Amino acid sequence: MKKYNIHTMGCKSNQFESAIIEENLQKNGLQPTKDIKEADYYILNSCSVTHKSDNEAMYLLRAAKHKNPQIITILTGCFAQIEKENLLEYDFIDFVIGNDEKLKLYDFINSDIKFCAKDIMNLAEFNKIELIDTSKTRASLKIQDGCDNRCTYCIIWKARGKSRSADADFIIKQINNFSQNGFKEVMLTGIHIGQWGKDFGLTLLDLLKEIEEKTTIERYRLGSLNPTEITEEMLEFLSHSKKFCPHFHLSLQSANDKTLRSMNRFYKTEDYLTQIEKINQTFNLPFLGSDIIVGFAGETEEDFEITRQNLEKSELTQIHTFPYSKRKGTIGESLPDQNSDEVKNKRASIIKQISKQKYEEFISKNINTTTDVIIEKHRDKHSGNLKGVTRNYLTVQIKCDREDLFNTLQNIKITKYENNIIYGEII
Repeated sequence: MKKYNIHTMGCKSNQFESAIIEENLQKNGLQPTKDIKEADYYILNSCSVTHKSDNEAMYLLRAAKHKNPQIITILTGCFAQIEKENLLEYDFIDFVIGNDEKLKLYDFINSDIKFCAKDIMNLAEFNKIELIDTSKTRASLKIQDGCDNRCTYCIIWKARGKSRSADADFIIKQINNFSQNGFKEVMLTGIHIGQWGKDFGLTLLDLLKEIEEKTTIERYRLGSLNPTEITEEMLEFLSHSKKFCPHFHLSLQSANDKTLRSMNRFYKTEDYLTQIEKINQTFNLPFLGSDIIVGFAGETEEDFEITRQNLEKSELTQIHTFPYSKRKGTIGESLPDQNSDEVKNKRASIIKQISKQKYEEFISKNINTTTDVIIEKHRDKHSGNLKGVTRNYLTVQIKCDREDLFNTLQNIKITKYENNIIYGEII
């Protein structure tokens, strides 16, 4: 029986699509293996957010061939979609499969077609392929693909195409299938889920209302949203939802208006700081994550200082920070006044420290509160404790021997935070 090894880079959409690839391979008799030396196929589902991502993909493919010269390497994902057949020039790459075609990757394995990546900008419909991955405790469901924004730092719209939405009936069916297979939580993900329904004349809120009414799932979470996409009406609805978890991830990118304009982002810092305040007033201890790029082209010390001050005074819970990395083919690549790696890394370290402090403050606010968690299907690999995720996205460990609690919803009291671990007790 032939075996495969798969490596996934990048976003939750890639992770979801890799699960589809794996489910399809296993249905057709292939077995997964973690050992590249015993694998017949090495599949790399690549990311292309930065040039560093591309370099990492090439390194991984070359390394796979070095470890196992007989292995067949299959490159898919955003890097494959953008660079296309040019990548077949390298002797360590055997197949190049595009972002849409990868969902039927097994069909290419025994064919003579070494390259397939159609012009993704011509795709008008969402590729509806069902997934039931019972290895996970919490399910992910991709509800949208593509992006109609043209942010100056980003290449992903070229790799994913125009925004395309899964229809509501398909999404409801998938969520109910997950529920029937024992899942109690679903994360709604996509490349830009705030654009869901744009192609149907609908909004994301329309979908959320249907999920509330027509599904049996206990909990759902939203993927990354631009701050302006969380309207007053949406906040009002979510605050009364029985299923929504108070967990937001805001795609902010900067906390300086000049930099936001340069990035081609369509909001101002003051607007989203006000929005963050509203969210915190609407929900009890909501988790508010965010993305921030530091050191973008033209960002001066004064600009960064404004970002630092705004983030410090914000009511964010956690800030995912990374230094700007030029991406070939973007407007940002050719902008003047590029910052050095030293400057970018220094600024990133400062924001990471702010994030650490905010996260620890958030945890302290949760000590002695009661909440429900979904106990994971597997114990923590380091401590052996049970672990679960709260509605507001804190991972809590529970010292308990009972394995009958796996994949159940349990009421817990959060008791302490020690050595970077949050502990709780079952009530």
